[in-house]
Amino acid sequence: MNKEYLNVTSIAGPLLLVEGTKDIKYGEMAEILTKTGEVRRGQVLEVHNDKVLLQLFEGPIGLNTTQSRVRFKGRGMELPVSIDILGRIFDGLGHPIDKAAEIIPEKKVDINGSAINPYARDFPMEFIQTGISAIDAMNTLVRGQKLPIFSATGLPHNMLAAQIARQAKILGKDEKFAVVFGAMGITYEEAAYFIEDFKKTGAIERAVLFINLADDPTIERIATPRMALSCAEYLAYEKDMHVLVILTNMTNYCDALREISAARKEIPGRRGYPGYMYTDLSTIYERAGRIKGRKGSITQIPILTMPEDDKTHPVPDLTGYITEGQIILSRDLLRSGIYPPIDVLPSLSRLKQKGIGSEHTREDHAGVTNQLFAAYARGKEAKELAIILGEASLTETDKLFVKFTDRFEKEFVGQGVSDDRSIIETLNLGWQLLAPLPKGELKRVKPEEIKKYMPKDLKAAELS
Repeated sequence: MNKEYLNVTSIAGPLLLVEGTKDIKYGEMAEILTKTGEVRRGQVLEVHNDKVLLQLFEGPIGLNTTQSRVRFKGRGMELPVSIDILGRIFDGLGHPIDKAAEIIPEKKVDINGSAINPYARDFPMEFIQTGISAIDAMNTLVRGQKLPIFSATGLPHNMLAAQIARQAKILGKDEKFAVVFGAMGITYEEAAYFIEDFKKTGAIERAVLFINLADDPTIERIATPRMALSCAEYLAYEKDMHVLVILTNMTNYCDALREISAARKEIPGRRGYPGYMYTDLSTIYERAGRIKGRKGSITQIPILTMPEDDKTHPVPDLTGYITEGQIILSRDLLRSGIYPPIDVLPSLSRLKQKGIGSEHTREDHAGVTNQLFAAYARGKEAKELAIILGEASLTETDKLFVKFTDRFEKEFVGQGVSDDRSIIETLNLGWQLLAPLPKGELKRVKPEEIKKYMPKDLKAAELS
């Protein structure tokens, strides 16, 4: 029987101070019993000698310093797991909210986990097909990579996240694949959208959802990504599955971190965020990867919204340092009616070269991607020049690149919400867009690739 403490000396918002404790550990779970016998939950935020600061998961209403009792559990937060976790929907603390039976656990895992030992890491290599051309061809996702999506308020990142979750697959191998979806601080409407989309498309059968709503406790928001990653680690390293973890919205997570830091009266860092936010984010992002000698893997796509579309904001700034690239969504493309509005020029996948080529996708992948980048950049420059000096200042070749840029945005970047393109379809589409350009301008593809893959019927390629 765990010892109960009556020495509650202070209650300030969601924080509760207990004195006279002994052998209590940071991160330990606790139960707070009210005078009516109701049980609240909390977690240890700070330990100093015999004083313990608790963060309540539920509100402090009904608690007082004279009649509240605190019972420490002697362990941190845990997630019960078994293979039956697939197809289930949980709240941010791992409790089922899908009206199905409780999980009969094979084991319970500590949600805090740890980053993968660098020596034990295996290098990410295999290509993951998302069915989205702007990602698969231009900013390729590789198994074991962490590739964030930088979005902003009003952009369709939720729609994109759901599309990636239902379409992602590993090519050429009959391997077990799963999606773990962790949502933090989202609205009821957003939660309903994700749940309905997963169920309607059948993606729920290979997925696990952890949903933390905007009105749920702040401390729960801190636990949600760790719940999702603990679930992913179990599926990947004990059930040999390849797991894609999608976390949205990391900005809400960081705001929760800032709120708790302010409640603890810590010295704030940049824009009020705690100085240890970089370290805290790394404990989440660095749990993605592959381990030598293990069949399974964890690939991570964190999604965050940039306040005021500012890439230098602390959340995207620190995320960019830790992760291996970024996919940036553009408001201008969205205004042009293009979905998904992925801005391919500032976007980057640092591990792209490891997951493309004849062994993974097709031999011409690197060349055609580089040529598309170059042609798109030149077309954008020509369009800017035309705005300043007028269209008359453009050469005939410049006009071809301007036309290419418009078609690239509408036909290559733009696609339907349910349009699941194979990498072969994507590469062939790239060649069709390049076909009308002068062959002398195609300096980033090999002559033998042009001969093999360039459409022979130029008129068909020129059709918009």
